[in-house]
Amino acid sequence: MELSGLGVWSSQLRYGDASEAADAAAELDELGFTALWIPDVGGPVLDAVGRLLTATKRTVIATGILNLWMHSPDDVAESYAALTAEHGDRFLLGIGVSHAPLIDAGNPGRYRKPLAATASFLDGLDAAAQPVPADRRVLAALGPKMLELSATRARGAHPYLVTPEHTASARATLGKGPLLLPEQTAILTDDADEARSIGTDWLRGYLAMPNYANNLRRSGFSDDDLSQVSDRLFDAIIVWGDEEAILRRVAEHQSAGADHVCVQVLEADPRSFPREQWRRLAAAS
Repeated sequence: MELSGLGVWSSQLRYGDASEAADAAAELDELGFTALWIPDVGGPVLDAVGRLLTATKRTVIATGILNLWMHSPDDVAESYAALTAEHGDRFLLGIGVSHAPLIDAGNPGRYRKPLAATASFLDGLDAAAQPVPADRRVLAALGPKMLELSATRARGAHPYLVTPEHTASARATLGKGPLLLPEQTAILTDDADEARSIGTDWLRGYLAMPNYANNLRRSGFSDDDLSQVSDRLFDAIIVWGDEEAILRRVAEHQSAGADHVCVQVLEADPRSFPREQWRRLAAAS
């Protein structure tokens, strides 16, 4: 499984109406997107993977990411084996530790030693009756230690909420060989005020998560950038404009060392499937 080109990252494919998600996935497959990525913030994510695999013929279905605190390695390995037996080699298991405020909200103190927790989860996948191959899993990775684990215990890294500059740094840490599969958020509008209206509160939600905030500080953004959601920060994380502007940002990631970029399209209504925008990106790519 050598991912390249352009993919789609979508919460709607995961949490939207299941029938529309299947129909949209089938169209995205026909449009030529090489992977469809879905999040995991609760619920049976592997059931959703199965529905999307059933709806598609060629595209890779990837978890971006499977929250390791919410699953056991044995159950994940068993489901992975069943899904690949039924649908072939099209399931990429993205794994991550999520964020302390989310995990500790229901179980205070549970989120600790994220690097060790990730390594332990990978140990469990390796020891399962039907192990998940290391080259069929990637890790959510931002900092150097998790990136190094991505290179040694997985096929590579899936960074989220990052800039092309981070992609270049991540590639330097990973070295040649491991896959680097960043997410890029996009808003298809030429109106700066509309982009701000759609994206600011969405971005604030992520800036409240320490892992993302700390990574952006390492990337050179100040506390003022984060607290105010400065134009500099907004434009670095969210690309807005026409199709060509979005694809230029994708190309920047690729030039910096990304093998594959998954684009997350935001709309004013976060529940709606941005199908027209996906069609526009596919036609322009």
